[in-house]
Amino acid sequence: MRHPIVKHLKKMKGEVFSKGVLEKIKETLMQAGLPDVVIEQVDVLIYLILILLVAFVVGRMLHAASTSIIAHLQKRKNYALLTKLVEFNVLKKVSFIVPPIIVIWLLPVTFVGRPKLSVVLENIAWIYFIVAIVRVLSAILSSVGSMAYTNKKYHDKPIKGFVQITQMVVYLISVIIIISILTNKSPFYLIGGLGAFAAVLMLIFKDTIMGFVAGILLLENDMVRLGDWIEMPGTSINGTVTDISLTIVKVQNFDNTIITIPPYTLISESFINWRGMKESGGRRIMRGYTIKTDNIKRCTPEFLDKIKGFSAEMRAFIDSMQGTSGDAPKITREERTYGTIETNLGLFRAYATYYLKSHPLLHKNMLTMVRTLEPTEYGLPLQIYCFTNDTEWSHYESIQSEIMENLAATLPLFELLPYQSSSSHDSMINGLVERGFPLDKINGIPIGSLQK
Repeated sequence: MRHPIVKHLKKMKGEVFSKGVLEKIKETLMQAGLPDVVIEQVDVLIYLILILLVAFVVGRMLHAASTSIIAHLQKRKNYALLTKLVEFNVLKKVSFIVPPIIVIWLLPVTFVGRPKLSVVLENIAWIYFIVAIVRVLSAILSSVGSMAYTNKKYHDKPIKGFVQITQMVVYLISVIIIISILTNKSPFYLIGGLGAFAAVLMLIFKDTIMGFVAGILLLENDMVRLGDWIEMPGTSINGTVTDISLTIVKVQNFDNTIITIPPYTLISESFINWRGMKESGGRRIMRGYTIKTDNIKRCTPEFLDKIKGFSAEMRAFIDSMQGTSGDAPKITREERTYGTIETNLGLFRAYATYYLKSHPLLHKNMLTMVRTLEPTEYGLPLQIYCFTNDTEWSHYESIQSEIMENLAATLPLFELLPYQSSSSHDSMINGLVERGFPLDKINGIPIGSLQK
């Protein structure tokens, strides 16, 4: 009994051609003087060898012809898709489809009287044909995926994952068809019986299934893209995503180490994706100093006059807050929230805010502020909060360092000092001061500590 798929797919059997070849082989063997018993056994074997030889020769000729045509086309114009097809050996794999077709066409009359052997060989030829088709489809999908990855428009998209999903579907369908050929059952019959094995499959391939589902969720919800900077608290993952597939996600840390994690980890645990920061065009600076509270004091008229000389903005701010601006331009309502003229720390907050607002490398459309936080046993924390307009790491660090260094150098001019743990150098200075050593001869004394 022939398989249903074989009945539907089979077209020409080539009985006439096959019988003619067999008769010719028998005549040749008889002329060679071989006994009839030997001829009956050898003629079929020779015919089978000839079939296989012809099939693979035709396949090689097809491969050579298609390769020559593609090379000729590539000389005239460089087609990206054709280049990828050659790279993934699609043409060579297509040539493997021809041999089983020829074998299936010429095989039926080879084993007349041996139907079981004929069916076995024919089924092998069909399985070979299906495997060849699957290899061609897989190579074409890989070629398309590779071409899309090199396109700037799709470079950050998880193309590899979508290609793998499609390949998995092709593999699953091919496995069902092959099993149906081996069991001589309809593929729809097998599909209907898959439900009985679902529970067993879930137990055996639990990790694989979870990784597969997690990979699909990552791709569907666009949680991670190639090139994203991700960070997972509590782990050593802190770097750039270099590869995404249905089973693994590769992350290159900033120390150039590579970490491979299953997609399920990114679904079951929380992680930080810094893509939003890059897309917004601004990277946050949130640093500060802890100001010693014994240096915070009220401003005197003399101190305010000194601060007015720092910049035109500070003069306008102080005059406007005092109500003595005269004909000078008044400050806006927002500027009044920058600081106060009541204390030296309030003035410094105003100065720092003006400095940040006018900085050319800070983002003008994002939040900028200088604020104090809850006091601690070390003093009053002063926080600098702003965003750079350059998200590249080295540039960001350089801008941040410049700002913090400038403000640290300006603090003593407002008679403010940041908290700093005492060291052996401080103990040496204390000893020199207690012994009456001249203060102007001691290196390392804070500016605000010197008395006029």
